[in-house]
Amino acid sequence: MHVGYVSDEYYAALAGVRIELRGVELRGDDGSVTLTESLPSGAIEVDVAPGTYDVTLVRSGFGTKRLRVRLEHDRPHSFRLLSDRLLGYAWPKWCRAGNDVEFRVHAVEPYKLALMRHGYERRLVRNVGWYDDHGPRATAQSIPDGDVSATGADWRAGHRGIHLQRIAAPDETGLYYFHAKTTSGAYCSFPLVVAPQVPTAPIAVLASTNTWTAYNPFGGRSNYIMASRLLERPITSAVADLPRYQSRDYAEWQFDDYDPLSFDRPEPHNQVREYERATDPIEGRSECHLAPAEWRVLAWLEREGFAYDLYAEADLDDGSLDLDAYRVLLLNTHPEYWSAEMYERAKRWVFERGGKLVYLGGNGVNCRVEMLDERTLRFHNRWTAGCESRFHAALESEANLLGVVYTDAGAMTSAPYRVDRPDHWALRGTAIRAGERFGRRTLHERYGDGASGHETDKTSPHTPSGAEVIATGANRDQGGAEMVHFCTRSGGEVFSAGSITFGSALLCDAVCSQITHNVLRQFLG
Repeated sequence: MHVGYVSDEYYAALAGVRIELRGVELRGDDGSVTLTESLPSGAIEVDVAPGTYDVTLVRSGFGTKRLRVRLEHDRPHSFRLLSDRLLGYAWPKWCRAGNDVEFRVHAVEPYKLALMRHGYERRLVRNVGWYDDHGPRATAQSIPDGDVSATGADWRAGHRGIHLQRIAAPDETGLYYFHAKTTSGAYCSFPLVVAPQVPTAPIAVLASTNTWTAYNPFGGRSNYIMASRLLERPITSAVADLPRYQSRDYAEWQFDDYDPLSFDRPEPHNQVREYERATDPIEGRSECHLAPAEWRVLAWLEREGFAYDLYAEADLDDGSLDLDAYRVLLLNTHPEYWSAEMYERAKRWVFERGGKLVYLGGNGVNCRVEMLDERTLRFHNRWTAGCESRFHAALESEANLLGVVYTDAGAMTSAPYRVDRPDHWALRGTAIRAGERFGRRTLHERYGDGASGHETDKTSPHTPSGAEVIATGANRDQGGAEMVHFCTRSGGEVFSAGSITFGSALLCDAVCSQITHNVLRQFLG
Protein backbone atom coordinates (compact mmCIF):
# COMPACT_ATOMS: atom_id res chain seq x y z
CA MET A 1 0.00 0.00 0.00
CA HIS A 2 1.17 3.52 -0.78
CA VAL A 3 0.73 5.07 2.68
CA GLY A 4 1.90 8.58 1.76
CA TYR A 5 4.98 10.79 1.91
CA VAL A 6 7.15 12.29 4.62
CA SER A 7 8.80 15.71 4.28
CA ASP A 8 10.41 18.42 6.40
CA GLU A 9 9.20 21.94 7.23
CA TYR A 10 10.07 23.10 3.70
CA TYR A 11 8.25 20.18 2.04
CA ALA A 12 11.56 18.61 1.02
CA ALA A 13 11.35 14.83 0.79
CA LEU A 14 12.91 12.93 3.70
CA ALA A 15 14.51 9.59 2.95
CA GLY A 16 15.41 7.01 5.58
CA VAL A 17 12.74 7.95 8.10
CA ARG A 18 12.06 4.92 10.28
CA ILE A 19 8.33 4.30 10.57
CA GLU A 20 6.37 2.07 12.90
CA LEU A 21 2.73 1.34 12.07
CA ARG A 22 0.68 -0.28 14.82
CA GLY A 23 -2.78 -1.41 13.75
CA VAL A 24 -5.70 -0.13 15.80
CA GLU A 25 -9.33 -1.29 15.96
CA LEU A 26 -12.18 0.50 17.66
CA ARG A 27 -11.97 -1.96 20.53
CA GLY A 28 -8.23 -1.74 20.97
CA ASP A 29 -4.91 -2.86 19.59
CA ASP A 30 -5.20 -5.60 16.96
CA GLY A 31 -1.61 -6.64 17.67
CA SER A 32 -0.12 -5.95 14.24
CA VAL A 33 3.14 -3.98 14.07
CA THR A 34 4.90 -3.09 10.81
CA LEU A 35 8.30 -1.41 10.44
CA THR A 36 9.47 0.35 7.27
CA GLU A 37 11.57 3.27 5.97
CA SER A 38 10.73 6.13 3.65
CA LEU A 39 12.20 5.97 0.13
CA PRO A 40 14.42 8.68 -1.47
CA SER A 41 11.26 10.41 -2.76
CA GLY A 42 9.87 10.46 0.78
CA ALA A 43 7.32 7.80 -0.21
CA ILE A 44 6.13 5.22 2.31
CA GLU A 45 5.34 1.90 0.62
CA VAL A 46 4.36 -0.96 2.93
CA ASP A 47 2.25 -4.12 2.86
CA VAL A 48 -0.61 -3.14 5.17
CA ALA A 49 -4.38 -3.02 4.75
CA PRO A 50 -6.35 0.22 4.88
CA GLY A 51 -7.36 1.15 8.40
CA THR A 52 -6.49 3.17 11.49
CA TYR A 53 -2.90 3.07 12.74
CA ASP A 54 -0.78 4.57 15.45
CA VAL A 55 2.19 5.83 13.45
CA THR A 56 5.59 6.73 14.91
CA LEU A 57 8.23 8.43 12.72
CA VAL A 58 11.89 8.78 13.70
CA ARG A 59 14.90 10.26 11.96
CA SER A 60 18.13 11.70 13.38
CA GLY A 61 18.11 15.49 13.35
CA PHE A 62 14.31 15.69 13.51
CA GLY A 63 11.76 15.45 16.25
CA THR A 64 10.09 12.08 16.74
CA LYS A 65 6.41 12.22 15.87
CA ARG A 66 3.57 9.95 16.98
CA LEU A 67 -0.03 10.23 15.76
CA ARG A 68 -3.12 8.23 14.91
CA VAL A 69 -4.01 8.22 11.21
CA ARG A 70 -6.66 6.65 9.01
CA LEU A 71 -4.83 5.23 5.98
CA GLU A 72 -6.65 4.58 2.72
CA HIS A 73 -5.59 3.46 -0.76
CA ASP A 74 -6.71 6.59 -2.60
CA ARG A 75 -5.70 9.19 0.00
CA PRO A 76 -1.93 9.27 0.61
CA HIS A 77 -1.11 11.02 3.88
CA SER A 78 1.36 13.92 4.04
CA PHE A 79 3.53 13.37 7.13
CA ARG A 80 5.66 16.34 8.22
CA LEU A 81 8.72 16.40 10.51
CA LEU A 82 10.43 19.44 12.03
CA SER A 83 14.22 19.70 12.01
CA ASP A 84 16.21 20.24 15.20
CA ARG A 85 17.10 23.91 14.83
CA LEU A 86 16.25 26.93 16.95
CA LEU A 87 13.17 28.77 15.65
CA GLY A 88 10.52 31.04 17.05
CA TYR A 89 7.84 33.63 16.40
CA ALA A 90 5.68 36.05 18.34
CA TRP A 91 1.94 35.57 18.43
CA PRO A 92 0.33 37.75 17.48
CA LYS A 93 3.14 39.22 15.37
CA TRP A 94 1.70 42.70 15.85
CA CYS A 95 -0.16 44.14 18.80
CA ARG A 96 -0.97 47.28 20.78
CA ALA A 97 1.36 48.58 23.47
CA GLY A 98 0.74 46.78 26.75
CA ASN A 99 -1.18 43.86 25.24
CA ASP A 100 -0.15 40.28 25.92
CA VAL A 101 2.10 38.55 23.38
CA GLU A 102 3.13 34.90 23.28
CA PHE A 103 6.60 33.76 22.30
CA ARG A 104 6.49 30.41 20.54
CA VAL A 105 9.94 28.83 20.45
CA HIS A 106 11.18 25.50 19.11
CA ALA A 107 14.38 24.43 20.90
CA VAL A 108 15.97 21.08 21.69
CA GLU A 109 18.14 22.44 24.50
CA PRO A 110 17.85 25.19 27.13
CA TYR A 111 17.69 28.71 25.74
CA LYS A 112 17.70 32.28 26.97
CA LEU A 113 15.26 34.84 25.58
CA ALA A 114 15.54 38.62 25.52
CA LEU A 115 13.37 41.37 24.01
CA MET A 116 15.09 44.29 22.27
CA ARG A 117 13.80 47.46 20.63
CA HIS A 118 15.33 48.16 17.22
CA GLY A 119 15.56 51.88 16.58
CA TYR A 120 18.66 53.92 15.84
CA GLU A 121 20.08 52.31 18.94
CA ARG A 122 19.37 48.67 19.64
CA ARG A 123 18.11 48.67 23.22
CA LEU A 124 17.51 45.79 25.63
CA VAL A 125 13.95 46.08 26.92
CA ARG A 126 13.98 43.09 29.22
CA ASN A 127 15.51 39.72 29.87
CA VAL A 128 12.53 37.41 29.36
CA GLY A 129 14.24 34.43 30.97
CA TRP A 130 15.72 30.96 30.66
CA TYR A 131 13.67 28.03 29.37
CA ASP A 132 14.61 24.37 29.48
CA ASP A 133 13.30 20.81 29.39
CA HIS A 134 10.97 19.40 32.06
CA GLY A 135 11.21 16.10 30.23
CA PRO A 136 12.89 14.85 27.03
CA ARG A 137 12.64 17.53 24.33
CA ALA A 138 9.88 19.31 26.25
CA THR A 139 10.75 22.67 24.66
CA ALA A 140 10.68 21.19 21.16
CA GLN A 141 7.67 21.82 18.94
CA SER A 142 6.21 19.83 16.04
CA ILE A 143 4.33 20.85 12.92
CA PRO A 144 0.96 19.59 11.68
CA ASP A 145 0.77 17.20 8.77
CA GLY A 146 -0.45 18.52 5.42
CA ASP A 147 -0.07 22.12 4.25
CA VAL A 148 1.49 23.89 7.24
CA SER A 149 1.83 27.06 5.15
CA ALA A 150 -1.97 27.33 4.97
CA THR A 151 -2.98 25.95 8.36
CA GLY A 152 -0.21 27.54 10.42
CA ALA A 153 2.36 26.00 12.71
CA ASP A 154 0.05 26.40 15.73
CA TRP A 155 2.88 26.03 18.22
CA ARG A 156 2.10 25.94 21.91
CA ALA A 157 3.32 28.62 24.31
CA GLY A 158 3.36 27.02 27.72
CA HIS A 159 1.69 23.90 29.07
CA ARG A 160 -2.10 23.74 29.44
CA GLY A 161 -2.54 27.10 31.07
CA ILE A 162 0.51 26.98 33.35
CA HIS A 163 4.02 28.23 32.69
CA LEU A 164 2.51 30.47 30.02
CA GLN A 165 5.12 31.85 27.66
CA ARG A 166 3.87 35.38 27.18
CA ILE A 167 4.71 38.91 28.21
CA ALA A 168 3.06 42.32 28.08
CA ALA A 169 4.21 44.26 25.00
CA PRO A 170 6.26 47.38 25.78
CA ASP A 171 4.52 50.73 26.20
CA GLU A 172 6.58 52.37 23.46
CA THR A 173 5.61 51.85 19.82
CA GLY A 174 8.24 50.46 17.47
CA LEU A 175 9.93 47.43 15.94
CA TYR A 176 11.02 44.84 18.49
CA TYR A 177 12.87 41.57 18.17
CA PHE A 178 12.95 38.59 20.48
CA HIS A 179 16.51 37.23 20.62
CA ALA A 180 16.92 33.55 21.57
CA LYS A 181 20.21 31.77 22.27
CA THR A 182 20.83 28.21 23.46
CA THR A 183 23.49 26.87 25.80
CA SER A 184 25.44 25.53 22.81
CA GLY A 185 25.37 28.93 21.06
CA ALA A 186 22.55 28.46 18.52
CA TYR A 187 20.81 31.79 17.87
CA CYS A 188 17.64 33.10 16.26
CA SER A 189 15.52 36.23 16.40
CA PHE A 190 11.97 37.10 15.40
CA PRO A 191 10.12 40.42 15.04
CA LEU A 192 7.20 42.04 16.84
CA VAL A 193 5.41 45.21 15.67
CA VAL A 194 4.06 47.26 18.56
CA ALA A 195 1.49 49.95 17.74
CA PRO A 196 0.50 52.65 20.24
CA GLN A 197 -2.70 52.40 22.27
CA VAL A 198 -3.49 55.93 21.07
CA PRO A 199 -1.66 58.05 18.46
CA THR A 200 1.48 59.63 19.88
CA ALA A 201 3.28 61.12 16.86
CA PRO A 202 2.49 62.98 13.60
CA ILE A 203 3.88 60.18 11.39
CA ALA A 204 2.38 56.70 11.03
CA VAL A 205 4.77 54.12 9.56
CA LEU A 206 3.35 50.96 8.04
CA ALA A 207 5.39 47.77 8.44
CA SER A 208 5.03 45.57 5.32
CA THR A 209 3.75 42.57 7.27
CA ASN A 210 1.80 41.14 4.31
CA THR A 211 4.99 41.12 2.27
CA TRP A 212 6.83 39.37 5.10
CA THR A 213 4.26 36.58 4.86
CA ALA A 214 4.24 36.46 1.06
CA TYR A 215 7.97 35.64 1.02
CA ASN A 216 7.88 33.21 3.95
CA PRO A 217 8.52 29.64 2.71
CA PHE A 218 8.13 27.93 6.10
CA GLY A 219 5.85 24.94 5.60
CA GLY A 220 6.86 24.60 1.96
CA ARG A 221 4.72 27.27 0.27
CA SER A 222 5.09 31.00 -0.17
CA ASN A 223 3.60 33.29 -2.81
CA TYR A 224 6.65 32.39 -4.92
CA ILE A 225 7.00 28.66 -4.26
CA MET A 226 3.95 26.46 -4.91
CA ALA A 227 1.91 29.64 -4.67
CA SER A 228 -1.41 28.05 -5.58
CA ARG A 229 -1.17 24.85 -3.53
CA LEU A 230 1.23 22.13 -2.42
CA LEU A 231 2.29 19.64 -5.04
CA GLU A 232 1.10 16.08 -4.48
CA ARG A 233 4.64 14.87 -3.77
CA PRO A 234 7.40 16.51 -1.69
CA ILE A 235 10.27 18.23 -3.44
CA THR A 236 13.34 16.18 -4.32
CA SER A 237 14.82 18.69 -6.80
CA ALA A 238 13.66 22.31 -6.80
CA VAL A 239 14.59 22.91 -10.43
CA ALA A 240 12.90 19.73 -11.63
CA ASP A 241 9.79 19.89 -9.43
CA LEU A 242 8.72 23.50 -8.79
CA PRO A 243 6.34 25.24 -11.24
CA ARG A 244 8.42 28.45 -11.13
CA TYR A 245 11.24 26.68 -12.98
CA GLN A 246 9.06 24.87 -15.50
CA SER A 247 7.90 27.82 -17.59
CA ARG A 248 9.48 30.88 -19.17
CA ASP A 249 6.55 33.05 -18.08
CA TYR A 250 6.66 32.22 -14.36
CA ALA A 251 4.06 29.51 -13.91
CA GLU A 252 3.45 30.28 -10.22
CA TRP A 253 0.96 33.08 -11.04
CA GLN A 254 -1.02 31.42 -13.82
CA PHE A 255 -3.85 30.17 -11.61
CA ASP A 256 -7.26 31.56 -10.70
CA ASP A 257 -7.39 30.20 -7.16
CA TYR A 258 -4.79 30.20 -4.39
CA ASP A 259 -4.82 28.38 -1.10
CA PRO A 260 -4.32 30.83 1.77
CA LEU A 261 -1.05 31.50 3.55
CA SER A 262 -0.88 31.75 7.31
CA PHE A 263 0.71 34.44 9.46
CA ASP A 264 0.99 31.76 12.17
CA ARG A 265 4.46 30.52 11.20
CA PRO A 266 8.11 31.25 12.03
CA GLU A 267 9.87 33.65 9.62
CA PRO A 268 13.48 32.39 9.48
CA HIS A 269 14.16 34.72 6.52
CA ASN A 270 13.22 37.79 8.56
CA GLN A 271 15.71 37.76 11.42
CA VAL A 272 18.50 40.09 12.48
CA ARG A 273 21.96 38.96 13.49
CA GLU A 274 22.92 38.70 17.15
CA TYR A 275 25.00 41.88 17.39
CA GLU A 276 23.72 43.70 14.29
CA ARG A 277 23.47 47.49 14.38
CA ALA A 278 21.30 49.73 12.25
CA THR A 279 24.37 51.15 10.52
CA ASP A 280 25.71 47.71 9.54
CA PRO A 281 25.23 46.32 6.01
CA ILE A 282 22.11 44.18 5.64
CA GLU A 283 23.27 40.60 5.25
CA GLY A 284 21.03 38.03 3.60
CA ARG A 285 19.04 37.78 0.40
CA SER A 286 15.60 38.15 1.98
CA GLU A 287 16.63 40.43 4.81
CA CYS A 288 17.52 43.17 2.29
CA HIS A 289 13.84 43.88 1.57
CA LEU A 290 12.00 42.71 4.68
CA ALA A 291 11.99 43.76 8.36
CA PRO A 292 15.79 44.20 8.73
CA ALA A 293 15.71 46.71 5.84
CA GLU A 294 12.67 48.45 7.31
CA TRP A 295 14.59 48.78 10.57
CA ARG A 296 17.10 51.04 8.76
CA VAL A 297 14.35 53.50 7.82
CA LEU A 298 13.03 53.55 11.38
CA ALA A 299 16.57 54.10 12.63
CA TRP A 300 16.99 57.03 10.25
CA LEU A 301 13.74 58.59 11.48
CA GLU A 302 15.03 58.43 15.05
CA ARG A 303 18.46 59.75 14.12
CA GLU A 304 16.85 62.73 12.38
CA GLY A 305 14.42 63.43 15.22
CA PHE A 306 11.14 62.39 13.53
CA ALA A 307 8.70 60.84 15.99
CA TYR A 308 6.59 58.02 14.55
CA ASP A 309 4.04 55.36 15.44
CA LEU A 310 4.50 51.91 13.88
CA TYR A 311 1.61 49.78 12.64
CA ALA A 312 1.08 46.47 10.85
CA GLU A 313 -0.76 46.39 7.53
CA ALA A 314 -3.64 44.57 9.22
CA ASP A 315 -4.25 47.78 11.20
CA LEU A 316 -4.90 49.71 8.00
CA ASP A 317 -7.02 46.89 6.60
CA ASP A 318 -9.41 46.75 9.56
CA GLY A 319 -9.45 50.51 10.15
CA SER A 320 -7.83 50.47 13.59
CA LEU A 321 -5.13 52.74 12.16
CA ASP A 322 -6.93 56.10 12.14
CA LEU A 323 -5.24 57.97 9.29
CA ASP A 324 -6.96 61.21 10.26
CA ALA A 325 -4.95 61.22 13.49
CA TYR A 326 -1.70 61.62 11.46
CA ARG A 327 -0.16 64.20 9.17
CA VAL A 328 1.97 61.66 7.27
CA LEU A 329 1.65 57.98 6.34
CA LEU A 330 5.04 56.43 5.48
CA LEU A 331 5.31 53.20 3.47
CA ASN A 332 8.52 51.29 4.05
CA THR A 333 10.84 49.41 1.64
CA HIS A 334 8.60 46.80 -0.04
CA PRO A 335 4.84 47.15 0.60
CA GLU A 336 3.93 44.86 -2.32
CA TYR A 337 0.72 43.26 -1.01
CA TRP A 338 -2.31 45.38 -0.09
CA SER A 339 -5.99 44.64 0.36
CA ALA A 340 -8.63 46.68 -1.43
CA GLU A 341 -9.68 48.06 1.95
CA MET A 342 -6.15 49.34 2.64
CA TYR A 343 -5.96 50.99 -0.75
CA GLU A 344 -9.35 52.69 -0.59
CA ARG A 345 -8.71 54.03 2.92
CA ALA A 346 -5.32 55.48 1.93
CA LYS A 347 -6.56 56.90 -1.36
CA ARG A 348 -9.58 58.65 0.17
CA TRP A 349 -7.34 60.10 2.87
CA VAL A 350 -4.89 61.54 0.32
CA PHE A 351 -7.34 62.68 -2.36
CA GLU A 352 -10.32 63.73 -0.24
CA ARG A 353 -8.92 64.72 3.16
CA GLY A 354 -5.49 66.16 2.41
CA GLY A 355 -3.35 63.29 3.69
CA LYS A 356 0.39 63.24 3.00
CA LEU A 357 1.82 59.94 1.73
CA VAL A 358 5.56 59.16 1.70
CA TYR A 359 6.49 55.99 -0.20
CA LEU A 360 10.11 55.04 0.52
CA GLY A 361 10.05 51.69 -1.25
CA GLY A 362 9.65 49.88 -4.54
CA ASN A 363 7.20 47.42 -6.11
CA GLY A 364 4.48 48.68 -3.80
CA VAL A 365 0.76 47.85 -3.84
CA ASN A 366 1.38 45.48 -6.75
CA CYS A 367 -0.98 42.66 -5.79
CA ARG A 368 -4.31 42.51 -3.98
CA VAL A 369 -4.65 40.31 -0.91
CA GLU A 370 -7.70 39.38 1.07
CA MET A 371 -7.50 39.15 4.86
CA LEU A 372 -9.53 36.02 5.66
CA ASP A 373 -9.13 36.21 9.44
CA GLU A 374 -6.47 37.12 12.00
CA ARG A 375 -4.37 34.11 10.99
CA THR A 376 -4.59 33.90 7.19
CA LEU A 377 -4.68 35.86 3.96
CA ARG A 378 -5.30 34.98 0.34
CA PHE A 379 -3.36 36.30 -2.65
CA HIS A 380 -4.94 37.27 -5.98
CA ASN A 381 -2.08 36.90 -8.44
CA ARG A 382 -3.92 36.74 -11.73
CA TRP A 383 -2.47 39.27 -14.19
CA THR A 384 -4.84 40.36 -16.99
CA ALA A 385 -3.40 41.38 -20.37
CA GLY A 386 -3.26 45.16 -20.70
CA CYS A 387 -3.02 45.76 -16.95
CA GLU A 388 0.02 47.35 -15.33
CA SER A 389 0.03 45.02 -12.33
CA ARG A 390 -1.86 42.32 -10.47
CA PHE A 391 -3.44 45.08 -8.37
CA HIS A 392 -4.56 46.85 -11.55
CA ALA A 393 -6.20 43.61 -12.71
CA ALA A 394 -8.09 43.39 -9.42
CA LEU A 395 -8.96 47.05 -8.81
CA GLU A 396 -6.95 49.83 -10.52
CA SER A 397 -3.34 50.73 -11.20
CA GLU A 398 -1.50 51.67 -8.03
CA ALA A 399 0.03 54.56 -10.00
CA ASN A 400 -3.26 56.39 -9.30
CA LEU A 401 -2.16 56.60 -5.65
CA LEU A 402 1.63 56.24 -5.68
CA GLY A 403 2.34 58.07 -8.93
CA VAL A 404 4.49 55.14 -10.06
CA VAL A 405 4.13 51.44 -10.79
CA TYR A 406 6.65 48.58 -10.86
CA THR A 407 8.01 47.33 -14.19
CA ASP A 408 10.47 44.51 -14.83
CA ALA A 409 13.06 46.87 -16.34
CA GLY A 410 15.81 47.47 -13.81
CA ALA A 411 14.88 44.52 -11.62
CA MET A 412 17.82 42.89 -9.84
CA THR A 413 20.13 45.84 -10.64
CA SER A 414 21.22 48.89 -8.67
CA ALA A 415 22.48 52.34 -9.60
CA PRO A 416 22.50 55.95 -8.33
CA TYR A 417 19.75 58.42 -9.19
CA ARG A 418 20.32 61.18 -11.75
CA VAL A 419 18.81 64.64 -11.08
CA ASP A 420 16.01 65.76 -13.43
CA ARG A 421 14.57 68.74 -11.50
CA PRO A 422 17.33 70.49 -9.51
CA ASP A 423 14.92 73.35 -8.71
CA HIS A 424 12.45 71.11 -6.86
CA TRP A 425 12.11 71.94 -3.16
CA ALA A 426 12.86 68.29 -2.23
CA LEU A 427 16.49 68.92 -3.32
CA ARG A 428 16.91 72.01 -1.17
CA GLY A 429 20.26 72.02 0.62
CA THR A 430 21.78 69.24 -1.49
CA ALA A 431 23.78 71.52 -3.85
CA ILE A 432 23.37 69.02 -6.70
CA ARG A 433 22.70 70.12 -10.25
CA ALA A 434 20.84 68.73 -13.25
CA GLY A 435 22.36 65.46 -14.46
CA GLU A 436 24.44 64.89 -11.34
CA ARG A 437 24.12 61.60 -9.51
CA PHE A 438 23.37 60.76 -5.88
CA GLY A 439 22.52 57.67 -3.89
CA ARG A 440 25.77 55.88 -4.59
CA ARG A 441 25.97 54.12 -1.22
CA THR A 442 23.47 51.84 0.51
CA LEU A 443 23.46 49.25 3.27
CA HIS A 444 21.73 46.85 0.87
CA GLU A 445 24.08 44.00 -0.08
CA ARG A 446 21.86 41.87 -2.31
CA TYR A 447 22.64 43.78 -5.51
CA GLY A 448 25.43 46.13 -4.46
CA ASP A 449 25.33 49.88 -3.96
CA GLY A 450 22.80 52.16 -5.63
CA ALA A 451 19.70 53.79 -4.13
CA SER A 452 17.71 52.96 -7.28
CA GLY A 453 17.52 49.23 -7.32
CA HIS A 454 16.41 45.70 -6.51
CA GLU A 455 12.95 46.50 -7.92
CA THR A 456 12.01 49.88 -9.35
CA ASP A 457 8.84 51.85 -10.15
CA LYS A 458 8.15 54.34 -12.93
CA THR A 459 5.39 56.76 -14.00
CA SER A 460 2.60 55.47 -16.24
CA PRO A 461 -0.53 56.74 -18.03
CA HIS A 462 -2.28 56.35 -14.66
CA THR A 463 0.09 58.75 -12.86
CA PRO A 464 -1.93 61.78 -11.67
CA SER A 465 -1.60 64.89 -13.81
CA GLY A 466 0.89 67.43 -12.56
CA ALA A 467 3.26 64.84 -11.13
CA GLU A 468 6.91 65.90 -11.32
CA VAL A 469 9.81 63.50 -11.83
CA ILE A 470 12.54 64.82 -9.54
CA ALA A 471 15.19 62.21 -10.36
CA THR A 472 15.59 58.98 -12.30
CA GLY A 473 17.73 55.95 -11.53
CA ALA A 474 20.62 55.31 -13.90
CA ASN A 475 19.90 51.57 -14.07
CA ARG A 476 20.50 49.82 -17.37
CA ASP A 477 17.75 49.28 -19.95
CA GLN A 478 15.89 52.41 -18.81
CA GLY A 479 15.08 50.54 -15.63
CA GLY A 480 15.76 53.32 -13.15
CA ALA A 481 13.28 54.29 -10.44
CA GLU A 482 11.47 57.58 -11.00
CA MET A 483 11.33 59.77 -7.89
CA VAL A 484 7.97 61.53 -8.07
CA HIS A 485 5.99 64.24 -6.26
CA PHE A 486 2.43 65.41 -6.84
CA CYS A 487 -0.36 67.29 -5.07
CA THR A 488 -4.11 66.64 -4.88
CA ARG A 489 -6.96 69.14 -4.95
CA SER A 490 -7.73 68.47 -1.29
CA GLY A 491 -4.24 69.56 -0.25
CA GLY A 492 -2.88 66.03 -0.14
CA GLU A 493 0.61 65.24 -1.38
CA VAL A 494 2.53 62.13 -2.41
CA PHE A 495 6.28 61.57 -2.58
CA SER A 496 7.50 58.30 -4.05
CA ALA A 497 11.10 57.09 -4.15
CA GLY A 498 10.08 54.08 -6.27
CA SER A 499 12.98 51.85 -5.21
CA ILE A 500 13.43 49.02 -2.72
CA THR A 501 17.05 50.03 -2.04
CA PHE A 502 16.28 53.70 -1.33
CA GLY A 503 15.53 53.22 2.36
CA SER A 504 18.82 51.41 2.95
CA ALA A 505 20.68 54.48 1.64
CA LEU A 506 19.27 56.91 4.21
CA LEU A 507 21.81 56.17 6.95
CA CYS A 508 24.85 56.36 4.68
CA ASP A 509 24.04 58.71 1.77
CA ALA A 510 23.81 62.39 2.64
CA VAL A 511 21.74 63.44 -0.37
CA CYS A 512 19.11 60.70 0.05
CA SER A 513 18.92 61.64 3.71
CA GLN A 514 18.52 65.35 2.94
CA ILE A 515 15.81 64.75 0.33
CA THR A 516 13.77 62.60 2.71
CA HIS A 517 14.31 65.12 5.51
CA ASN A 518 13.02 67.90 3.22
CA VAL A 519 9.96 65.87 2.22
CA LEU A 520 8.95 65.06 5.78
CA ARG A 521 9.47 68.65 6.99
CA GLN A 522 7.42 69.95 4.06
CA PHE A 523 4.63 67.44 4.61
CA LEU A 524 4.55 68.03 8.37
CA GLY A 525 4.18 71.75 7.71
